[in-house]
Amino acid sequence: METTLKETAKLHEVITPTDLINHWQGHRSLTRRTIEAFPENAFFNHTIGGMRPFSEMVMELLGIAGPGIKEIATGKTAPLNEHFEHANQKSKILELWDEATNEINTYWVQIKPEQFQKNIKIFGQYEGTVYSSIFYFIDNEIHHRAQAYVYLRSLGIEPPAFYER
Repeated sequence: METTLKETAKLHEVITPTDLINHWQGHRSLTRRTIEAFPENAFFNHTIGGMRPFSEMVMELLGIAGPGIKEIATGKTAPLNEHFEHANQKSKILELWDEATNEINTYWVQIKPEQFQKNIKIFGQYEGTVYSSIFYFIDNEIHHRAQAYVYLRSLGIEPPAFYER
């Protein structure tokens, strides 16, 4: 009997849930240092080529990460929210970032290993597996952090080393 790739993956785990959360939290730490590197005004106003300010990108990330993991863990769907009241200072954004990190850690341990292959519809609209949703959260963060690196360089600021996670 021929074994499918999906069946093989179940038999031979390549990355554990602990490995995955540690990888993601390494990226989150790097993104936090990227936020810190911005001057206050530039964080909220600097743009290039029609892209959004990094503050708006970060609010998108905040709307996805913690709430997404909470939804995966609890099964309770909530609409995607990328707007946060009183998020008009970098210090408040960093506070929200830290709260999201704690939320991720709290709900992550509630996700059972067998759930990662489960099909879900995150935020009531994006279909995939738990794994693919988490990989999207991570990939989206990397994408926006790369945009922030371009912004920082255009401001004459050396961004944090991308490999120091």
